[in-house]
Amino acid sequence: MKGRKPKPTNLKVLNGNPGKRPLNQNEPKPKGRPRCPSWLHDDAKKEWKRLAPELERLGLLTMVDMAAFVGYCESYALYKDCIEYIHAHGSSYTIEDEAGNPKAFRSYPQVGQANQHLINIRSFASEFGFTPSSRGRIEIGNQDELSPMEAYLKRKQSER
Repeated sequence: MKGRKPKPTNLKVLNGNPGKRPLNQNEPKPKGRPRCPSWLHDDAKKEWKRLAPELERLGLLTMVDMAAFVGYCESYALYKDCIEYIHAHGSSYTIEDEAGNPKAFRSYPQVGQANQHLINIRSFASEFGFTPSSRGRIEIGNQDELSPMEAYLKRKQSER
């Protein structure tokens, strides 16, 4: 499919459907709560536990989203590892020639790896709608009331 990826209906509802275009009433509505895989890196598990409850509450994390969310959490953990290594060892080094003079200026591989992991993090984060710019577009009313998505789903269930 050409063009920009469509925004999920639940994000459009949370945003108040600013384009006022018809919402996709036939969009798949996966259910189920994914469990944090036991094999995740410890920092990835911490990130899962930090974000998963809120994403689930907003309807942005279901069983079918597990692999993408695992990708986000693992990218975060790997990025953190790279940054910790860089902080401990510096971001660059020089190689000395036989006379002891600096020969070349090089970056640790962790610098490039950290940059790639950050790109992955931003990509996964935008998929879930929790980058700073996408979060700024989401308007959520009174937390005690049903969200528009919850009200819609409740209406649909009662029609069955």
